[in-house]
Amino acid sequence: MGSTSGKCSSALRLAGKTALVTGCNTGIGLCTVEDFVRRGARVVMACRDVEKAQRAAEDVRTRTADVEGVGSVRVVQLDLASLASVRACAKLLLDSEPHINLLVNNAGVMMCPELRTEDGFEMQLGTNHLGHFLFTCLLLPRIRASAPARIVNVSSDGYKWGDINFENLNWEKNYNARVAYGQSKLANILFTQELTKRLEAAGVTGVTTYSLHPGVVATELGRHLDTTYFKGLRWFFRTFGKLFIITPEQGAQTSIYCSVSEDVANESGHFYRNCKKASLSSKAQNPEKAAKLWEESVKLVNLGNWDPFTAQEVPESALSVPPKDN
Repeated sequence: MGSTSGKCSSALRLAGKTALVTGCNTGIGLCTVEDFVRRGARVVMACRDVEKAQRAAEDVRTRTADVEGVGSVRVVQLDLASLASVRACAKLLLDSEPHINLLVNNAGVMMCPELRTEDGFEMQLGTNHLGHFLFTCLLLPRIRASAPARIVNVSSDGYKWGDINFENLNWEKNYNARVAYGQSKLANILFTQELTKRLEAAGVTGVTTYSLHPGVVATELGRHLDTTYFKGLRWFFRTFGKLFIITPEQGAQTSIYCSVSEDVANESGHFYRNCKKASLSSKAQNPEKAAKLWEESVKLVNLGNWDPFTAQEVPESALSVPPKDN
């Protein structure tokens, strides 16, 4: 049955709009894609596994074939655990998509064993935050030029499990999968808030940002629970969690709400749950920490000195893979 969840009631059409969704070959991301296609959008699915994404895209085309005013689907390769892949995908999109009206940073990993990204970052911080941070910044000039536009960051109430530990941001010691996941989800929220603050400071209008908790959803996100906790935990949740676990369709509703609802068109930087604005703990309302996380993220992804809030184009230096230290 699943727990109660909000439902997006907006009938807003997205004809003529381009929506970009990361990590969407399954789960709430795929449900979000299908909703946008039904609304008439051109949807770009940015996924690590292109073959799976192509199959998922074809399934969406089949299910929406008879929908009047249906949109279209395109698949591009994006591995958020590789900054080189992030840069390559951003360059491809900047070269081929004249408009980006909607960016949904949906991809994520949850409570995985201690792993490192291609660039040496703790996997959850690198994938859930740093990859999306770089991707968003590189696309921001195009998003600004496409206003009205929205940037939606899928976070989680799991942000309460962690904090931003600048002394051990990449978990070089004492790794804890649950706390590391919480840190990455808190980073999503602080990133959203700081992004809004910097957009406003630069005088950018028409670009709004949102972070959200989708609910406890029956998806593949919990695939590592048996490894990081104990064997059988994943089965336990799938078998006995029906009172509080919701379907991917239900879990996608708040992402869709933040993306299309007229009710939040003039709101920015807030956190949502069950298709409503939600409160945050004090750790997620720390402007100083949000600003410091931004500056640290700029350094970690080698973004350089260019300003994505005022620049009209992305310089080649930002799109190029920096040479590795010997």
